[in-house]
Amino acid sequence: MTGRPQLRRAAVSDQLFALLRDRILGGELPPGSALTAERDLSTEFGVNRHAVREAVKRLQQARLVDVSHGGRTLVLDWRRTAGLDLAVGIATADTGPSPKDLGRDALEMRACVGADAARLCAVRCSEQDAGEIVRAADRYADSGPDLTSLDAADVAWWRLIVEGSGNLAYLLAFNSLVGGALPVADVPDDLRAAELLDVEAHVRLAAHIAAREARAAEDLARELLSRSVPATPAGTAKPTSTATSTATTTERTVR
Repeated sequence: MTGRPQLRRAAVSDQLFALLRDRILGGELPPGSALTAERDLSTEFGVNRHAVREAVKRLQQARLVDVSHGGRTLVLDWRRTAGLDLAVGIATADTGPSPKDLGRDALEMRACVGADAARLCAVRCSEQDAGEIVRAADRYADSGPDLTSLDAADVAWWRLIVEGSGNLAYLLAFNSLVGGALPVADVPDDLRAAELLDVEAHVRLAAHIAAREARAAEDLARELLSRSVPATPAGTAKPTSTATSTATTTERTVR
């Protein structure tokens, strides 16, 4: 045997997809470059062409590559073409954005989605749903004072608000966040406590929704949820385009 990377026989295409994804995220395969030919990938990893085609198909579905009619496969700028579903892969990748940065980004998205969901809920939810949101907020104080119990009650309460917004995209994003599909940064206890222990803010937010005070609901929701977002040090904004430097990917041997 040579020193080429070894893959398990089971789910070979999944492993190959992950390795190629990491090369793209890390910049080893930059935007505009041609993906390694099927024949060469098959030789490099010691797998059949079918597994290679399945892996490339998944790259195409993730909008990481573009397969032309002539058979040439070009790497896309994933920051411009990929969707939120890629975040799950980024979190487990050996290269690309760090899980810590992605987790903070997810918390920032949580604050934005939650704020607008609260606004929409105040406009769209039924009287019955508004009443349930108010009652859930009134019960919220009885769920503590430990943060674990409060967190579970908080998720259930926010689900009512997001469902009341009538926005399916927000609901799916919410499911991804609370279900762990999207990584969330470790929130310092003082930040998490500042959000969860503020029972009065939960009650006021529910009252704003029930009173159809959309702007007040949006502003309070944003302020409340933003408390759990770790601060970003000044001067460390991440670029929105793919980095020009090329990262070196270390292939893993899977036994």
